[in-house]
Amino acid sequence: MQPFTTLTSTPAPLKVINVDTDMIIPKQYLKTIKRTGLGTALFAEMRYKEDGSENPDFVLNQPAYRKSEILVAGDNFGCGSSREHAPWALLDFGIRCVISTSFADIFYNNCFKNGILPIVVSPEDLEKLFDDADRGSNATLTVDLEKQEIKGPDGGTVKFDLDPFRKHCLINGLDDIGLTMEKATKIQAFEEKLAKREWA
Repeated sequence: MQPFTTLTSTPAPLKVINVDTDMIIPKQYLKTIKRTGLGTALFAEMRYKEDGSENPDFVLNQPAYRKSEILVAGDNFGCGSSREHAPWALLDFGIRCVISTSFADIFYNNCFKNGILPIVVSPEDLEKLFDDADRGSNATLTVDLEKQEIKGPDGGTVKFDLDPFRKHCLINGLDDIGLTMEKATKIQAFEEKLAKREWA
C-alpha cells in the first residue's frame, strides 16, 4: 500500500449529502475483484449521460478538477452497502483523501485498508473547505498527516483528529497484509516450533 504523508492538490467540491456506495460505483461494475480499472466507473451515473458521453456539469469532468486527489464532500459520505469497490474506484481515479463531516463506518474502515485518508471536520470547517474548492485551479489544499492539519490556499489551517494506529498504518503504507508481514519473524519461529512438536 502506498504510504500517505502529505498531499497537495486542487480539491474537488462534491456538495451532495448521503453519497452512498452505489453512487460512488454502481452495482453493474462489481463483477470484478481487481482493484484496478474502476476509476472510469467512479460516480458513473453522475459523470456520464445516457449515451455514454461526459456530463460537463459534473465536477470531476470540469478541467480544474480532472486530476483532483482530494474530494470535499457532503455529510454521511459512503453510506449504503459495504462494497470495497467504492474506495478501489476512488483510488484508481486518483483520489487519496476525502473530507466530510461524517462517514459510514464500513466505508471509513475500508478507506484505511486501501491507502485513502478520510478526514472528519466540523460543518463550519467543511464550508470553508468548500469555499476553497470552489476556486478551482486557483486554490490548493495541503493535507499533512503527521501534523494532522489541512492548509488552505490563504494560509489558514484546519486541524483534524485521527486514531494513532490508523495514522501509523497510513504513514507506513501498512494494510492488513503489511501488518501481518511485520510479524513474519515471529510467525516463522512459531511455525518451526510447531513443526518440531508435530514430528517429535
